[in-house]
Amino acid sequence: MLTSRTASPAACPEQPYFVVSAGSPYYQREIRQSGISHFYRFRVTAPPGPALAIPDGCVDILFDCDSSDPRARVCGTLMHARAVELRCGHHYFGVRFLPGMMPDFLDLQAEQLPGHEFNFLDAVPDGRTAFEQIVSADTFSRQIALFNHHFASRSLRAPCEVIRYAIERIRQQHGNIRIDALETRTGYSSRTLQRLFRADTGMSPKGFCRVVRFQSAIHALSHSPAPHLSRIALDLGFSDQSHFLREFRALNNTTPGEYWHYMAAMAYASRIQHG
Repeated sequence: MLTSRTASPAACPEQPYFVVSAGSPYYQREIRQSGISHFYRFRVTAPPGPALAIPDGCVDILFDCDSSDPRARVCGTLMHARAVELRCGHHYFGVRFLPGMMPDFLDLQAEQLPGHEFNFLDAVPDGRTAFEQIVSADTFSRQIALFNHHFASRSLRAPCEVIRYAIERIRQQHGNIRIDALETRTGYSSRTLQRLFRADTGMSPKGFCRVVRFQSAIHALSHSPAPHLSRIALDLGFSDQSHFLREFRALNNTTPGEYWHYMAAMAYASRIQHG
């Protein structure tokens, strides 16, 4: 059974290397509406170093609000850590959708997104006005209001009922659930679950479980002053600590201990300002 030491399923999906790349506070506001996890805003004031995007199961829309060269990209979840471009001196505004949720205003299929990025204006053909207003807005609150004004009424492409249930169960179990258990609970075969899950989220159930479990480990490590790796491994259903280390390294290019020491040195948790 999972303990309080491990992330709750309501914890925000995290991109910690974005946070430590911020030269000023990293602002985050949770708004659980229309499939959105939270909005965020930060400014890069120094070369970010290891600016990585890590697997989170989410679709992000990231606006680079530079006045002379504004850009925006739609980012599908990664299945392994990958370097990303964050430009020094630029303000960024982003919206992160809940794991497995697909924005309905994107002119894309869910299966096109994992591991890929798209120009916002290509993916949202009618998004020019929203783009220009958001990158020009001077406050976090104004950017959130503008995004909601343009997209809140059509922001979520709801998965079918069985996949919505499967996503909820996977998140409640922190990714530590077998596919045959989902078969039993839903009454659908593994093949049918695979097909429906890919159509609605772009991922396989197994891949989604893997990412959710990884994010639970990230949260447990990022917000603990002295994490117990063996306890985290046990809580998340790994066969042993060695299995946990191998899996974490495969998704994050570093071990859990190395990750924790780096984030502690960067004062990760204290950089985030909520509200």
